[in-house]
Amino acid sequence: MAVILQKQRIVLRFEGTVLTTDSFGRSVSDELNLEVFGGDLFLIRLARSEQASTFADACAGLIQPLRGAVYFLGRNWQELSPDLANALRGRIGSVFTAGNWINHLSLMENILLPQLYHTHRSAGRIRDEAGDLAERFGLPGVPLGLPGDFTPVDLQRAACVRAFLGRPSLVLLQEPTIGIGSEIVSPLIQTIRNARDRGASVIWLTRESVIWNDATIPATHRYRLVARKLVEVTM
Repeated sequence: MAVILQKQRIVLRFEGTVLTTDSFGRSVSDELNLEVFGGDLFLIRLARSEQASTFADACAGLIQPLRGAVYFLGRNWQELSPDLANALRGRIGSVFTAGNWINHLSLMENILLPQLYHTHRSAGRIRDEAGDLAERFGLPGVPLGLPGDFTPVDLQRAACVRAFLGRPSLVLLQEPTIGIGSEIVSPLIQTIRNARDRGASVIWLTRESVIWNDATIPATHRYRLVARKLVEVTM
C-alpha cells in the first residue's frame, strides 16, 4: 500500500529580497530567495547581532526590504493593513537579541500579554502552559517580579518561555543561548521538536561556533552569511 506524504505549507518566503543593515553604513545584502516550510528548523550563522535583528525584523514584517518581498503564511507583509499585520504577528514567537521587555510590567505580564491579546484562551490555561515551559527552561515557575529584578540568564530563560507559549506558526530565536551556554540547549531542542511536530517553523540565528557545530541540533537546513549572501551548508 503506497504511503502519501503530505507536503507542509510554506510558512515564510523571501522572494528576491534585499535588506539593508544600518550599522554597516547602509551596506546591502545580496538578493535572498528562501522558503521555510512548516516543521523546518533553520540554523543560520551570522557575524553580528545587528544582522540577526535585521533578518528577524524582516521575517516579522517590521522593516521594508529595499527590493523584493517577504511572505508570511502566504501574505506579503508590505500589502497588509497595520491591523492585519499586527494580528499575523501574533502567530510569531520571538527571542529578541535585546530582550524587548516592558520594564513597568512584571515578567509574568510580559510573558502572558501576547497570548492574552492574540488568543481567546483563558488566563488560567495560559499561565499553566507558561509554568510548564518555565520549569522546562530551568525556572521555578513563571517569574513575578519586574524585569529589572532578574539576572540576564533568567531573563533569557523567560524569553524562551514567551517565544514558545501558545501555538506559534513561526519562532524566531535570536541567539537564545547567549549568556546561558550549553545547559539550555537540551530543553531548547526538545521544545523546538514539540513545536515542529505541531507544524511550526523555527529559525535559530547564532554567532556562536559551539552552537553552529553542535551536531545534536536537528536542523533541516543550515545557512551562513558569506560575502553578504546566505549560503546553505551541508554538515
